[in-house]
Amino acid sequence: MPPEFTWRRSRYSGASNAACVEVSDGHPAGLPVRDSKSPDGPVVFFPSPAWSAFIADLKNSR
Repeated sequence: MPPEFTWRRSRYSGASNAACVEVSDGHPAGLPVRDSKSPDGPVVFFPSPAWSAFIADLKNSR
């Protein structure tokens, strides 16, 4: 992932931040996601429609 991306964790991650994912906003085609415990590890890229559907499904299942 290019270094210009800024990674952030969800505010719902909790105090320990032990088992989190991080996302990088601002990519025009989708959302890069990585494991916070392995910042130099692999990155999964979700196209915008797939990420939007995932978030909508999470919100609907509350």
